Amino acid sequence: QVQLVESGGGSVQAGGSLRLSCTASGSVVDVNLMGWYRQAPGRQRERVATITSTGGSYYTDSVKGRFTISRDNAKNTIYLQMNSLKPEDTAVYYCKTTILRLDPSDYWGQGTQVTVSS
Repeated sequence: QVQLVESGGGSVQAGGSLRLSCTASGSVVDVNLMGWYRQAPGRQRERVATITSTGGSYYTDSVKGRFTISRDNAKNTIYLQMNSLKPEDTAVYYCKTTILRLDPSDYWGQGTQVTVSS
């Protein structure tokens, strides 16, 4: 019902920047929440940043002041600007959208690798 396509991952040195994009297609009317999650090898997937339909945002403590999530509702796209990257940011980053009127309500992208070298 909903497809998510991510782009923008890659490899950078510590202190560098990357910008991730995620575009939703399909039944994307009334999207409630979109966000980014990440999973490093041997670790559980964690929420990085989310943004509501009205622009309210959440950031996990470890990325506050370095990452910025934004949303273009007209394009059904969210972005994650990642600055001052650290090796501990290395992970596969996944886009997720929640549309409460659908069942199931949660949809995930395929993931994009971010690698930060020291």
